[in-house]
Amino acid sequence: MRSRDLWQALSARRYLLSAWPWRATAYLVTGAVAGAATLVGLAVALVVGGALTVVLVGLPLLLLTALAGIPLARLERRRLRLIDRAPAPARPVRQPPATGPWPWLVTRLRERATWRELGHALLFALLLWPLDALVVALALAAPLHLAATPLVMAAFGGGEEAKVLKQWTVTTWPAASGVAVLGLLLLALGGYALGLAAGVRAELARVLVGAPGEGDPEARVVELTRSRARLVDAFEAERRRIERDLHDGAQQRLVALTMALGLARLDAPPGPLADQLAKAHGEAGRALEELRELIHGIHPKVLADYGLPAAVADAADRSAVPVDVALELPGRLPRAVEAAAYFVVCEALANVGRHSGADHAEVTGGHRDGRLLLRIRDDGRGGADVAAGSGLTGLADRVSVLDGRLSLSSPPGGPTLLSVEIPCEWTERFA
Repeated sequence: MRSRDLWQALSARRYLLSAWPWRATAYLVTGAVAGAATLVGLAVALVVGGALTVVLVGLPLLLLTALAGIPLARLERRRLRLIDRAPAPARPVRQPPATGPWPWLVTRLRERATWRELGHALLFALLLWPLDALVVALALAAPLHLAATPLVMAAFGGGEEAKVLKQWTVTTWPAASGVAVLGLLLLALGGYALGLAAGVRAELARVLVGAPGEGDPEARVVELTRSRARLVDAFEAERRRIERDLHDGAQQRLVALTMALGLARLDAPPGPLADQLAKAHGEAGRALEELRELIHGIHPKVLADYGLPAAVADAADRSAVPVDVALELPGRLPRAVEAAAYFVVCEALANVGRHSGADHAEVTGGHRDGRLLLRIRDDGRGGADVAAGSGLTGLADRVSVLDGRLSLSSPPGGPTLLSVEIPCEWTERFA
């Protein structure tokens, strides 16, 4: 987003009579002061941290130096209000998975915005603030010095001579007056130069430390990521609602119907009616079993109540092929991640039972480096192909929605290994 107020003011006729030249000057002057202070602070932190690294005390100081761009970026966003009344919001960052300084520190060090802001701090300290000071000196200090030549000649030269910018000597009043007029003209031009320089500096600052604008590709990517996360959450909530409605509604009605038909069979005398009631009772029982399987497939209760390890163990018990499970998760993961991982395991085990000819399978995994890792391996004939309509394409799409990755290794003759990685953090720990 551009510094709209300043650019609009530069094109106005009364720009020099407005407050904008002064606001632009204040922006550049404060930038020069803040940049010089940042340079001194970074230099001191690096020197002291490097010297104390020998006794390990300097390592935390050097680590905190990497976060120096965060307060400076906050200050820069405040300074932008000098030349643009529109606020400059910060770039979106992830929330820490838990409270406390360590989760916050780890989260910020993993954010691109942190390193972008550190790059801005280094650029600010090494290059930008000297440019700010140079622009102010050339556009403001030099013209003011020229405009003050008659005063300097009267006050310090005894009315006989005056030094102009310490380079030229003026010895007559007409010459001093001409230099003063030139200084006023340059001061007017300098007002526009200050506004232009401040506007360019503000554009650069917004790119580095401000949130991307609505038309920015990065903004669209951020919004698409957020909308995708909202869709995943909404899908899982709807899945749980359907499971609950089927469990509490249709299943209970089928149970009541099955009991009623069973009681009717007991009261009916032998004959065609009893045979029809027995047939209806059997059909109702089979419908109830199918409904229970459907409910379990939509969102199993064991997954909602006890988490992914218990749900995977339950799926392994129901598998047609013997399955060993070694899944170490000391806590609960986000519901969308647990659901995706569970259905990947179920589909993989179903494929093992239907297509692989395996005698044994195993499910292993855990949570490391902020990612859920799953491995499903079988000793079957191999030759599985994601593009062959095995259902793995849909699983890969489901995992990719969570920024995860699914890979398959299945050479002819086996074994087959399905690997899944999904980035996630803990939502709670098991007691």
